[in-house]
Amino acid sequence: MIRMFVRHDVGDYGKWRRAYDAFDAERRTMGVLGDAVYQSAEKEGDVTAHHDFETLETAKAFIGSQRLREVMGAAGVTSVPTIWFTKLA
Repeated sequence: MIRMFVRHDVGDYGKWRRAYDAFDAERRTMGVLGDAVYQSAEKEGDVTAHHDFETLETAKAFIGSQRLREVMGAAGVTSVPTIWFTKLA
């Protein structure tokens, strides 16, 4: 299993969360097996999410998809995401 972490800033957490939740079913068709969202305790708009995938290739295809970029833009992401991939050691 591959766990991908994404950290970025959002202009309005409530707006972003609604868009994130609405994208859930579509994310599943793109290979996401599980996910969670974390919000900074000090800055509401600082969001980190993780997504689980079967393979690194699937994770990279997801993060590179045009559809994901569209959803993130509409959700109000205001910074370039920091993305990293991990696996259980």
